Amino acid sequence: MRFTDIFIKRPVLATVISLLLLAMGLRSIGSLPVMQYPFTENAIVTVTTTYTGADPDVIAGFITTPLENSIAQANGIDYMTSVSAPSTSTITVNLLLNYDPLKALSDITTKVNAVLNQLPKDALQPVITVSVGQTIDSMYIGFYSDELPINKITDYLIRVVQPKLQAVNGVQNAQILGNQTFALRAWLDPVKLAGYGITAAEVGTALANNNFISAVGRTDGQMFIQNLTAGTDLTNVNQFRKMVIKAQNGAIIRLEDVATVDLGAQNYNSSVSFDGRTAVYIGIVVAPSANLLTVINEIRKIFPSIQEQFPQGLSGNIVYDASLFVHSSIYEVIFSLLEAFLIVTGVIFIFLGSIRSVVIPLVAIPLSLIGAFWIMLILGYSINLLTLLALVLAIGLVVDDAIIVVENIQRHIEEGQTRLKAALLGARELANPIIAITVVLIAVYLPIGFMGGLTGALFTEFAFSLAGAVTVSAVIALTLSPMMCSKFLKMGDGGVKGRFMTYVDNLFAKLEKSYARVLSATFNHLSVVIFFAIIILCSNYFLFITSENELAPQEDLGIVIAQVTAPANASLAQTQLYANAVNDIFKKFPETDHIFQVDGYQGLNTSIIGMVLKPWDERKRTSNDLQPLVQNELDKIAGAKVAAFQLPSLPGGGSGLPIQFVITTTETFDKLNIVLQRILDKAYESGIYAYINPDLKIDQLQTRVNLDRDKISQFGLTMQDLGNVFGSALSEGYINYFNFVGRSYQVIPQVKRETRLNTDQILNYYIKTSSGASIPLSTVASLQRQIVPESLNHFQQLNSATISAVAYPGISMGKALDTFAKIAKQVLPQGYYIDYAAQSRQYIQEGANLIVTFFFALIIIFLSLAALFESFRDPLIVLISVPMSICGAMIFISLGIGGATLNIYSEVGLVTLIGLISKHGILIVQFANDLQAEGQKKLDAIKAAAAIRLRPILMTTAAMVLGVIPLIVATGAGAESRYNIGLVIAMGISIGTLFTLFVVPSMYLLLAADHTKIAAAEHLDEEESLG
Repeated sequence: MRFTDIFIKRPVLATVISLLLLAMGLRSIGSLPVMQYPFTENAIVTVTTTYTGADPDVIAGFITTPLENSIAQANGIDYMTSVSAPSTSTITVNLLLNYDPLKALSDITTKVNAVLNQLPKDALQPVITVSVGQTIDSMYIGFYSDELPINKITDYLIRVVQPKLQAVNGVQNAQILGNQTFALRAWLDPVKLAGYGITAAEVGTALANNNFISAVGRTDGQMFIQNLTAGTDLTNVNQFRKMVIKAQNGAIIRLEDVATVDLGAQNYNSSVSFDGRTAVYIGIVVAPSANLLTVINEIRKIFPSIQEQFPQGLSGNIVYDASLFVHSSIYEVIFSLLEAFLIVTGVIFIFLGSIRSVVIPLVAIPLSLIGAFWIMLILGYSINLLTLLALVLAIGLVVDDAIIVVENIQRHIEEGQTRLKAALLGARELANPIIAITVVLIAVYLPIGFMGGLTGALFTEFAFSLAGAVTVSAVIALTLSPMMCSKFLKMGDGGVKGRFMTYVDNLFAKLEKSYARVLSATFNHLSVVIFFAIIILCSNYFLFITSENELAPQEDLGIVIAQVTAPANASLAQTQLYANAVNDIFKKFPETDHIFQVDGYQGLNTSIIGMVLKPWDERKRTSNDLQPLVQNELDKIAGAKVAAFQLPSLPGGGSGLPIQFVITTTETFDKLNIVLQRILDKAYESGIYAYINPDLKIDQLQTRVNLDRDKISQFGLTMQDLGNVFGSALSEGYINYFNFVGRSYQVIPQVKRETRLNTDQILNYYIKTSSGASIPLSTVASLQRQIVPESLNHFQQLNSATISAVAYPGISMGKALDTFAKIAKQVLPQGYYIDYAAQSRQYIQEGANLIVTFFFALIIIFLSLAALFESFRDPLIVLISVPMSICGAMIFISLGIGGATLNIYSEVGLVTLIGLISKHGILIVQFANDLQAEGQKKLDAIKAAAAIRLRPILMTTAAMVLGVIPLIVATGAGAESRYNIGLVIAMGISIGTLFTLFVVPSMYLLLAADHTKIAAAEHLDEEESLG
């Protein structure tokens, strides 16, 4: 192949091509967006319906079930869950990866609207939102004051701060947590109501009738019109106090006579704090299609101007910022990139021994990496953790081509050729192998690019960025490197060389002789080599099945979260006692930077407490070290279940704990609970779970008010009359809205707290008969206590129980889920099914994807090599080294060195190994074939080829292995994933190369065609055709 001659003879052309790549690459860097991961859309649509005061049974039957039935007909749904809790139905629709969330939202809204007529009359309209499903928001901003009450802080945030934050492009929602939104509260006194002969329902009706918002219209004169307004509504607390409830016998009964009226809050069901101070939070929810880094950057820009305008006494701080991890990770990867560059430079210098030789590969590395950015821009990619990781690996790869070229041309110079002649010869010899190596490396990554699911979405950019860098490197190795060799390399034999270079050459000469001796001995025992190769091939299976499996290693995201579940009937105050105990535990750890606490997170008896850790470089222990220590302390809190867990490392991991195992059935919840308890007993016995918490708990004490229908009829009352009394007195439902300084707020009547502290007090409330007499409720009602589920949950419309768990350190997600699946297989009767949610579902869906890709990559490489070598035997010889290197890597994963597991990073590392280790085989086989074609016998050809290629093989191996050392020793943000991929490549290449140097030549001797005969036959054919 002589096209390489053009570039050696036309150095300006070669230089122009490289400068063009450099210019385009540098221009592209500024145009590429910076993100955490390649763009994915992981959206959930939530449908929340409030029916104030209703119990879970009513919510499930009359609201959740009809809505679920209709929503299930929408497209793009992965799975759907629902929770029917007191007063609220929440349906969560998890969309398929990268399904358009706006399309889904429109579809689901249509389905919801179709069944609105089936919902109870007093239920509020369903609220439909779309968001990224996460346990906590992307950013929390805390607002607190020693002077202002919470409802005033809330009102300021709603009027001033929230609109500014929601105006930032990419913010889906700036939601207020711990808010106490203004509401007009009429605290009714049952004794005074009874004294005046008024019921709570009548107060409700009076509020509805006397606070009426009217649209009056206008006058319509011939020449002059005027708009009209009427004061039918009430606009301040005093007007409400003076509102007439009843006029009787000349006496007027006003609201203030039977109630305490004040401007309070809509409810008192949640509370948040920041480092122990009561606060109000704004949680930033980033839109599914937006870039987290850009959005948070914009918020940080405008936040100082918001702070400047705070009223006196109000303070605000950023409590938690998810983008800090991303920035730190990107910084760490770029640092690894520079480390790898310096290490590789050192390796090349040691192997080549002269500064001039080192310059050529050193120019190739930055050119290839910068050129890769241009390809990334063309493909529409971003600068993210995975594309940067690809470039770290690329350093070891791209330098290989240049090293091979320099080493080969140097060898020709030492054999007495001129620089130009050596460059021409050396480049011609290597054109085919370099193209073959490039094709192989691209072929390795093609299958990853065509994978579906999360792995495909994440690693397509990784694979094609790496393939892009390798392609650019091949272009440079065939154009610029030979040209530079013809200009820069030293002439002559050892006499002209420096002392160090001579020493290196002598060392390699000795090594080559020793290797040739051992190789000759190996050829005498081919059967032993084959037996050894078969054992290694078989051992891979056992190494795979003994390895721990998980989707991705748990990264140190700089936060540990505690989830508190108090007893079912706990009030917010009781839940806060447990949450405060967690807060005190978090304070003990020196790594803690801030603590945020959200009480009443999903119901009165739940809390979320976040332990935000100091920056990575300011602490020794990682979140993975701290999590078990924190859990040990949390286990000492008596009376509540508290789990310490971390956020998922990959996007789309959903919310909640990492292990979520679902049991579904059409049977009743009571029967499901019996089966669930059997599973839980066996799960506790297994001893691998640090925390287990099912969402089906039949432990909530509920009181049923039994009504005597006959007596009620005798008093001339209906069930609706009693229902209205209960609703107005107890439910905290709002009657209507009132206008206060240009905004509308709810009007809520409810009996005073001291008259509803326990259930027996309810019987003392008075109701009014049709004759106008007041009678106590105890006349027509009795109380019955019962134990009911805290909530009724569905998964894919079936009754379900989800077991959320955290495994002990060292137990992988694969083992934890397998254990649950085995227990379920033993315990579950017919008609019960298992499923998975959140991160566990991701793991199950993605699990086997990469194994299939691995074999697909092998097939593609085999076919590519077969086409390049024009032989089906040669690719087999080359690929025999693949199981050898896989074995080398899997030994370390199987032993769990440094917590290594079989996950998507280590599996992508294994796929990469196929390409890397094949390079060695390609070089040996190609050279041996060329030597045979020149007339050497097969044995002599393979011995000579192996000896000649020893030095470049060792050089490229050293460059690759030492180039990934920064990944293995990485600390800080994102270190776990880098460690896994680095370990696999370093160990696989090291051990694989050792085997390759002996097994590939042996296989060549056994399997390769005799090219001397083929060459002779071709020569004869040519002569005949000419003759």
